[in-house]
Amino acid sequence: MAKLILVRHGQSQWNLENRFTGWWDVDLTEKGEAEAAAAGELLKERGVLPTVAFTSFQTRAIRTLHIALHKADRLWIPETKDWRLNERHYGGLTGLDKQETRDRHGDEQVHIWRRSFDVPPPDIEEGSGYDLSNDSRYAGIPVPKAESLKLTIERVLPYFTSSILPMLSAGETVIVSAHGNSLRALVKHLSNISDDDITGLEIPTGQPIVYEFDDAMKPGERYYLKDG
Repeated sequence: MAKLILVRHGQSQWNLENRFTGWWDVDLTEKGEAEAAAAGELLKERGVLPTVAFTSFQTRAIRTLHIALHKADRLWIPETKDWRLNERHYGGLTGLDKQETRDRHGDEQVHIWRRSFDVPPPDIEEGSGYDLSNDSRYAGIPVPKAESLKLTIERVLPYFTSSILPMLSAGETVIVSAHGNSLRALVKHLSNISDDDITGLEIPTGQPIVYEFDDAMKPGERYYLKDG
């Protein structure tokens, strides 16, 4: 039976500092490293052993994957990195303290930017300190200026269909180490969650979510591995 394991990266430095992160590349905290290690130990303990791995271009997701796979004795499995698994781009909010942003723009406006399905935050300013359009890892890639969840889904799902689903169809156990919103996109699709409801779904850091697929490649109910 094919299995899909979804893991949101462990706590990052900007998670800790309560800043909008998006595509900006920040590392894990010690707590984030511990969360990733615990995820890998749980995979090994439960015998849910990945055979193929996917992750984003962002350090926090890559390191979460590597730490987890190391703890599960699976660091050797094939791994693919792709920008389409990146976090949602927070545009002009990138780097800002979330509470200071609420104080400046009001709770309601910030809630709309963070949690509405199809309203993106303000565009990032060209040439700003957080503008990644000239970053070498994104050479030839259309770096967005800002993304809503809807726009994030529009890049994640085609990648899932073209690159990850064929691995599942071949019977692989696939692990995807990614981000709150790129994983939210996958959960929305696999669990058939409405546009309104998906915005309220929280994806906790470092907690493997598992989908099992039947012979017709229909996913069953998702569950947290710690509860399975």
